[in-house]
Amino acid sequence: MFALVDCNNFFCSVEKVFHPGLSGKPVCVLSSNDGCVVALTPEAKALGLHRGDPVFKVKDIVEKNNVKIFSGNILLYAAMSRRIVRILRNSVARVENYSIDESFCYLDGYEKMYDLADFMRDVVRKIALYTDIPVSTGIAPTKTLAKVGSLFAKRYAGYRGVCMIDTEEKRRKALGLVPLSDIWGIGRRTLEKLNYYGIDSSLSFADKSASWVKSHLQKNGYCTWLELNGIPCIDTAEAQMNQSICTSRSFGRNVEDLPSLKASVANFALSCANKLRSQRAVSSSVTVFLYSNRFRDDLEQYENADTFYFFTPTSDSLEITKAALQILQNIYRPGIQYKKTGVVLGRISSSDIIQQDLFDSIPNRPQRMELMKTIDSLNHRYGPKTIGLLVEESRERNWHVKSEFRSPNYLTDINEILTIKI
Repeated sequence: MFALVDCNNFFCSVEKVFHPGLSGKPVCVLSSNDGCVVALTPEAKALGLHRGDPVFKVKDIVEKNNVKIFSGNILLYAAMSRRIVRILRNSVARVENYSIDESFCYLDGYEKMYDLADFMRDVVRKIALYTDIPVSTGIAPTKTLAKVGSLFAKRYAGYRGVCMIDTEEKRRKALGLVPLSDIWGIGRRTLEKLNYYGIDSSLSFADKSASWVKSHLQKNGYCTWLELNGIPCIDTAEAQMNQSICTSRSFGRNVEDLPSLKASVANFALSCANKLRSQRAVSSSVTVFLYSNRFRDDLEQYENADTFYFFTPTSDSLEITKAALQILQNIYRPGIQYKKTGVVLGRISSSDIIQQDLFDSIPNRPQRMELMKTIDSLNHRYGPKTIGLLVEESRERNWHVKSEFRSPNYLTDINEILTIKI
């Protein structure tokens, strides 16, 4: 049996932990540059707000109803996520962290010692006690059905945080109530295709024959069908290597000077290199792009991009950043008001096997990689950007994103630790 532990309205719930006066109040969390709503509470939804709403379009609703808004703070949310995962791993032997707000728990064998529903309710209570984050849990023989169970646990208080689908009767009843669009693994195109063939419910899809599903859908669709019928076949623990890694961001204000652009590109290049090493991979190409503000017709428009190819695949931050800055130097045009830059690492392969170059310009490559490991270790221990490059800093901070409503990093920065007045 699998248990999916899903944090309810996670971003908003984390903000409410540190702002207890917001209990029962409408709350929204905004995207990069405070542009759109990315998370909201049920109270905010009741006012007519939706995920993806541009802030300027719903400003009247926000002000009229005193909706509390926060800039997204992924460092704070990730720190809270780690605490929840730690609680789960202290309670269950095998836990798979699927996303920042979802984890799968493997409960095989636990049914011999516990009532699974009561066991997971104790875990839910422990998470609420230690973190004040509400979670919903679904228990089922497959991960897809566990996701369905978590939907019911979230919607109906009678389940007391845990919904278990452990019989054929419960399975069919649950699938008869859940829309096909809410099924994990059913994307927009698959949904359109199924609707074209007259399949408009989760149960009717699960009741189709295996031969029909194989002839009309691809492998992922067939796996979802198997899971809905109680046959586990989706292995989310199998890490898949990204084909490319991209880090880009729109600036808080337009940027014209080259030092600020260099600071942004260096920051993004280092972020990409860090992600590359985290998945034990190397890259053979780095691309840098930049463009002006497309929504300002009164300004001169310009965009450009270029790519550098490495003879020896690498994940060395220094090598990648140096190449990225050289590209920026080549494509930069003075006098332009730039709105966004980005770095893309491509041609990614495993670091276990690297094709060497006889004329490699970096003779001490093994020592450089040991240096990268040390830097990663220190940044992981003492916080991001504890050790960085001088070029990342610039006098002008215009390239940083807007975050006027950001909560402090209460859990990761000693200078922003929560203080209480008594």
